[in-house]
Parts: sequence; C-alpha cells; structure tokens
Amino acid sequence: MQKKILLVEDNNDSLEILRLRVKTFGYEAIKARNSKEAIACAEAEGPDLIFMDIALPDVDGVKTTAILKQNPKTSHIPVVALTAWMSELWREKAVKVGIVGYLLKPVTPQTLRQTIEQFTNRSLYSADNRFLQFSSAYRIDDLRR
Repeated sequence: MQKKILLVEDNNDSLEILRLRVKTFGYEAIKARNSKEAIACAEAEGPDLIFMDIALPDVDGVKTTAILKQNPKTSHIPVVALTAWMSELWREKAVKVGIVGYLLKPVTPQTLRQTIEQFTNRSLYSADNRFLQFSSAYRIDDLRR
C-alpha cells in the first residue's frame, strides 16, 4: 500500500514542486494550502507523514501542529517543518509542540527523500513516538477566530 504524505504549503509553485517530487519517490501526495485544510486532510486521510510550512495564511504551522498533536486521530503522525524561517526561536517553538524535524527551503530532493524514508519507516519511528504526549496552549478554537 502506498504511503501518504500531507504537504502543507500556501505557495502554489512550491506545493506543486513538492507534490511532483513526492510522487516521483513513490508516495501519494495530499495537498493543503492552509491550517484548516491541513487539519481536515490529516483527520480524513490519515497520512504517514506531514510536511508543514511555518508561514501559513491563517494560523502558523507551529500552532497547527499543536492542534494536530492534541487530536487523538492525528497525534501519532510525525510532522516535519519545511520552511524558509531560519530563526532559532521558531525552531524551538516547533520542537516544543512535537515537530520532529526542521528543514529549510529550498530542500534538496535527496534530503526530502531521506526525511520521508526516515519518518515513514514505522518499525523504526512508531516505537519512539507511540506513547509521547504533547500539550500546548493552542486549541482548535484558535482557528475559528
């Protein structure tokens, strides 16, 4: 069965390039352009991995990840930040909410593929992630504002 990768990116060109690369690597690519779409897709599709842009138009990717980590349907899904934001502050925020990797754009195809393989190998990753608990001040109601 083909593994699913959710790509959360508001820039259409970047999203399409990512989609093509992910498909070329043999994975199913699911697209979301904002936080609301990301949460809905994660719940409906149950992806094996999420690549999350930090700069999204409605709610930033860190808050979106915090919401996903509080949801029993999505809390187990590894989330990797894929962003142009190099700030150590954002990287620290990302780690605190449960983001497991932080890649800077532009990412090479080799790094993208290695990251996908690292976090979709359930025999390696699930054992480490299965019992982790994430807590955050962010709630689903933050998206409705």
